[in-house]
Amino acid sequence: MTTETPVPVARRVPVERVHHGDPVVDEYAWLATKDDPETVAYLTAENSYTEARTAHLAELRATLFEETRRRVQETDLSVPARKGDHWYYSRTVEGQQYAVQCRRRVRDGETDPPVSVDGAPLEGEEVLLDGNLLAEGHDFLSLGAYDVSPDGRWLAYSTDFAGDERYTLRVKDLTTGEVLADEVPDTFYGTAWSADASVLFYVTVDETWRPNRVWRHTIGTPAGDDVIVYEEADERFWVGVELTRSERFILIEAHSKITSEVRVVPAGNPTGEPAVIAPRRQGVEYSVEHHGHRFLILHNDGAEDFALAYTSADAPGDWVPMIEHSPGTRLESVDAFADHLVVSLRSNGLTGLRVLPAGSTDSYDIDFPEPLYSVGLDANPEYRTGRIRFHYASLISPESVYDFDLVTREMILRRRKPVRPGPDGREFDPTEYEQRREWALADDGTRIPISLVYRAGTPTDGSAGCVLYGYGSYEASIDPWFSIPRLSLLDRGVVFAVAHIRGGGELGRRWYEHGKLLAKKNTFTDFVACARHLVKAGWTTSDRLIARGASAGGLLMGAAANLAPDAFAGIVAQVPFVDALNTILDPSLPLTVTEWEEWGNPLADPEVYAYMKSYTPYENVRAVDYPAILAVTSFNDTRVLYHEPAKWVARLRAVAPQGDYLLRTEMEAGHSGPSGRYDSWKEEAFLNAWILDRLGRA
Repeated sequence: MTTETPVPVARRVPVERVHHGDPVVDEYAWLATKDDPETVAYLTAENSYTEARTAHLAELRATLFEETRRRVQETDLSVPARKGDHWYYSRTVEGQQYAVQCRRRVRDGETDPPVSVDGAPLEGEEVLLDGNLLAEGHDFLSLGAYDVSPDGRWLAYSTDFAGDERYTLRVKDLTTGEVLADEVPDTFYGTAWSADASVLFYVTVDETWRPNRVWRHTIGTPAGDDVIVYEEADERFWVGVELTRSERFILIEAHSKITSEVRVVPAGNPTGEPAVIAPRRQGVEYSVEHHGHRFLILHNDGAEDFALAYTSADAPGDWVPMIEHSPGTRLESVDAFADHLVVSLRSNGLTGLRVLPAGSTDSYDIDFPEPLYSVGLDANPEYRTGRIRFHYASLISPESVYDFDLVTREMILRRRKPVRPGPDGREFDPTEYEQRREWALADDGTRIPISLVYRAGTPTDGSAGCVLYGYGSYEASIDPWFSIPRLSLLDRGVVFAVAHIRGGGELGRRWYEHGKLLAKKNTFTDFVACARHLVKAGWTTSDRLIARGASAGGLLMGAAANLAPDAFAGIVAQVPFVDALNTILDPSLPLTVTEWEEWGNPLADPEVYAYMKSYTPYENVRAVDYPAILAVTSFNDTRVLYHEPAKWVARLRAVAPQGDYLLRTEMEAGHSGPSGRYDSWKEEAFLNAWILDRLGRA
């Protein structure tokens, strides 16, 4: 395709750094200077070029956006969750980008959550926070904290209007609607209230954007009077703070990638000295939940897939076993209620919920009907309750919210996310779609699960287009999820597949361990094996296969492109971590030191350095025929800096100039892209239009 807009060419200014006697040459390091007008000009030129190259897809983008908009119930209301004498919920309004946070008083005798007709406001509702009003005059809005005090009087909330995750914390008096003068800039996620709501705990970061301090703020006093409660000196660790569901203790948690340490402060004595539950031991991870006279401890001490124990809440000491380690069943979290415990777990690649009645050994797992699904606890703010709420979805079942009676074991459907008729007027029918799991064979003989969803009747003669999604890092699992924009692909005969590759957590802790550090290349070869399997099984052909991934999944995209450029017709890399070696070599960058236990420390270890240099995408661009590549990033992203994909695309053009490479930078967004729902739908329509174009289905 020709265009009058010239291909952007980044000037080459080689910068050489030597590590372990080996030079690393970076011709495009200058792009990391964010406030340089030349950097902004280059990114603007790339955006203009991408817009020109995709101008022929404008009508398709509009069609895809409209298909999503028509299928979404735009005026809608979440299932209210009870906390004290209020029901809390959020609602959206047609034409508005952001949710409105509300509550309504519980009426006499009311035990079930109130329902709304067509998403209309509930009678007697109180608006706590309207994101649309907050966002006025801004192109971006993200809420970091949203935390109502135990007595229901105060709301602590924080806002980011740039996408850089630097939040300003404020407190609103819900009795008067007044926003107090208590304003704290540059805070991070995580807040916790004292029992009497007179004190608010919050978190701030250091110069590398590592959350390292927990502060105590007294309501009605200047932020300058706030007190540091805990400061983490070890640069591998980050901190967080939260209030237990029982509202008895404030937890101050310090974590590295492989080690934990938790301190507690009585919520009734917020000025008390934090007490350590168990001193940190390298390689031992644990989390804490309060339950009556004990602290519950979920840990991996001699338990690769974790075990559950408890210790005294009055004098924490030895850990008494409750659920022994069971290899292959990964215990992920425990939630305590007055009379029951609920353990979230993972087995055979699927999530699950296990209920333990207090004082009984008669535990049971909640059963679900589909072969592929995702389940997890939803909002459960009440400690004393006979019901728990969870959300459930699959690749073909819209997200549903259930209340589960802990005594009768009855599962009560409260809401299934509506899917309205598409532009053709047809109602959504899940039976018109199919999902299944297949297994690819990796180079070392390991079986790699693949989840697939497609429209019923999609041929398996190789003629279908296919999108293969992957991530494979940080023990994060890509569990089945329902997507309305995805329906536009499925209805056009495209198969959507998820590669559950090593480095993720789908098959337990060992699955993660075999895809990190000096085993990281398994992540990339697993993904290529999944691509080869889809072709061999007749789902598609390599010239009809698009790979897609984001963040660490963007690293996967770059590595797979270098490893097997012939396996894909196109690659979508969102906020891609493609300059991993240069980033992990620079401890002054955000998050670098905390990442060393995930990737290794190439500064200190020459073996790690050589291994990373052999796979990081930017370092391994070659003069080969690459598939078409669409890289999207955000100028204010603090997790994967914008210059990584910018440098990558520049080097691709220089080394393999015959390829088709596009770079798009959101100038007012962060790691998750645009913040408003309509802007997010437009972004997805842009990506899907490009995918359909590459598949010849535009």
